Amino acid sequence: MNLLGKLSWDAIPFDQPIIMGATAFMVLVIVAVVSFIIVNGYLAPLWRDWITSVDHKRIGVMYIVLALVMLLRGFSDAIMMRAQQAVAVGGAQGYLPPEHFDQIFSAHGTIMIFFMAMPFVIGVINVVVPLQLGVRDVAFPTLNSVSFWLTASGALLINISLAVGEFAKTGWVAYPPLSELQFSPGVGVDYYLWSLQISGIGTLLSGINFVTTILKLRAPGMGYMRMPVFCWTALATSLLIVAAFPVLTATFAMLLLDRYLGFHFFTVDGGGNAMMYVNLFWVWGHPEVYILVLPAFGIYSEVVATFSGKPLFGYRSMVAATMAICVLSFLVWLHHFFTMGGSADVNGFFGVMTMIIAVPTGVKVFNWLFTMYGGRVRFTVPMLWSIGFMITFVVGGMTGVLMAVPPADFQVHNSLFLVAHFHNTIIGGVVFGLMAGYNYWFPKVFGFRLDERWGKASFWCWFIGFYLAFMPLYAVGLMGMTRRLQHYDNPAWQPWLMVAALGAVVILAGVACQAIQLVVSVRARRQLRDATGNPWGGRTLEWFTPSPPPAWNFTVLPSVGRFARRTPAEGRQDYKAIEMPNNSPIGFITAFFAVVTGFALIWHIWWMAGLGLLGAFVTLLAFAFRRQEEIEVPAVELARFDRAHPAEVMP
Repeated sequence: MNLLGKLSWDAIPFDQPIIMGATAFMVLVIVAVVSFIIVNGYLAPLWRDWITSVDHKRIGVMYIVLALVMLLRGFSDAIMMRAQQAVAVGGAQGYLPPEHFDQIFSAHGTIMIFFMAMPFVIGVINVVVPLQLGVRDVAFPTLNSVSFWLTASGALLINISLAVGEFAKTGWVAYPPLSELQFSPGVGVDYYLWSLQISGIGTLLSGINFVTTILKLRAPGMGYMRMPVFCWTALATSLLIVAAFPVLTATFAMLLLDRYLGFHFFTVDGGGNAMMYVNLFWVWGHPEVYILVLPAFGIYSEVVATFSGKPLFGYRSMVAATMAICVLSFLVWLHHFFTMGGSADVNGFFGVMTMIIAVPTGVKVFNWLFTMYGGRVRFTVPMLWSIGFMITFVVGGMTGVLMAVPPADFQVHNSLFLVAHFHNTIIGGVVFGLMAGYNYWFPKVFGFRLDERWGKASFWCWFIGFYLAFMPLYAVGLMGMTRRLQHYDNPAWQPWLMVAALGAVVILAGVACQAIQLVVSVRARRQLRDATGNPWGGRTLEWFTPSPPPAWNFTVLPSVGRFARRTPAEGRQDYKAIEMPNNSPIGFITAFFAVVTGFALIWHIWWMAGLGLLGAFVTLLAFAFRRQEEIEVPAVELARFDRAHPAEVMP
């Protein structure tokens, strides 16, 4: 019996120079970062203030940092794909062998959806929602930490697959029978399944946490119809997570049983049904699109209202549209596979529902436009991202309505037209929104604005680069080019794909501008600091506490509905000691054992998997019997903080 299961030196692809070079680079970066932290004495503060923190703001920042790191990882895959397709025509085979190209497009989709977009969305929700609700933290602070570290565990497993073994060659959806053991006998699909199972548990816990927080922990006087629109979209997203992610977890569990124990849920020769996997995947998959885009819609609502100098037009209709999308998102999943052979009635129903779900989205776009109409619009970086979204997302939405017509979808299904549409909505809707939120709330979290010049340069590179990269894909899709081609024989497609590769380079310039923007802003933070803590003139509750906020957010919880403002200089006698959750390493330790268990299950190292599960259980048991749950912040310290930070507060 081999104690290391299927793991051997053959698992490391020494014969693949690109993979080994990328692995070496990744290891060097990790060593450099760890060395920098240790040499400069940052290890203890990092452990105390970040790794073990249960402060929702710090956890949100860690989510966003993880998302930005994975953006670089996923974007490197995109650059490699675009470069390969730009040259691999006719007799030229390009520089990526087919098996490597397959892993790249699979990793790209998986990373960008699960480990870039999802952590970014949840990170922004973590930072902003408790502040907008006027509360001190989320309902379950320690669970929030566990959620983040489980997500990070999944991301780590994905990156380990780069150096040890391989990743899935199935695409990010992992359809059977290709993902079954007969056709994918390696560990690539196992890396995919276990990393997403572990991170999916973290995401589900986040959804439960924020549903509870929004429904039960609002400030006094904040009824549902007084919540900011971003809180409504966060609630809708959290409800979708709670409803949809268990479906994905169960689906992956069935595929794991097929692969590990010889079950036949999806194996046709054993009486299973591969199309059932497709149905179940997209029962999760289409709500996932709205899990990502609804918080972005909330960001646009905050940004457009603030920088138009007006209240949001049609608040009630915006709330109604948000919740309508939340419900309707579960009634459109079959439009992802009209070609499955369903009846005309089935396809017709889902086509009509797909058109109907576009209506509340249209309501939102008109509300944003009417908010801008007649206002004093300030063209700041967040506003530019918002306007760029309105233009780009409407184009993507129109192509979506086009594909909602089953006969039209039959022509473009599985083509690059579909790839262009998907990126049109996800980049134009989600990424643009997250970048708007990143620039808008950065001064709230760190106390100083980001540099406007580099921010605008980044926006224009992203905006122009997007159209260069994806409009050609609509054209070659209509010309018949299918997705995921490592090589093609039609030379008429090459000029379009070369323009698309150029667009990817322009987007890369936008990413570089964002990195430069951050460095320049940190260096010039004194000049970019705003004395009021509210550089934009925002009117939601997060702007009525100092920037950056203290661990407790509000020295005295705001009472919504009374708009008289009072500052600490006038004297305040109503300070009371408050209790805050204590830091906890349980999230980090649980993540460690999750990585050990996941890696062991991937490589069939059963004793290690048992130890990992035992370690996770003992950790949770120790946490259950902890003695000190909270720490007390005395009233004197609260009063001292208020006097030292004369920010406007809403009593």
